[in-house]
Amino acid sequence: MPIHAFVRFEPQPGKQQELREELELLLEPTRAEPGCMRIHLYEGLRDPLVFYIHSEWVDEAAFDAHRKLPHMTRFLGHMGGLTTHPVKGLRTKQIG
Repeated sequence: MPIHAFVRFEPQPGKQQELREELELLLEPTRAEPGCMRIHLYEGLRDPLVFYIHSEWVDEAAFDAHRKLPHMTRFLGHMGGLTTHPVKGLRTKQIG
């Protein structure tokens, strides 16, 4: 059963552009992963300083493997200096 992951990113003051660029760098290598069905980056309409990623994965094992890949370990290593809170993904399954 596919899972969906949602992640919210709030940049530290003055770090919006740098965070946006780091998030954009994740898209292509993540889309190339065999377990990734789709991934998209969003910007808040009412709060354009907040970014969101929604991704869909074939299963939880694929999402777990994603975190260990080089592009993700590099990204996660940079996040401490760019975001106001630790990166935490919300895993969900579709109903209905």
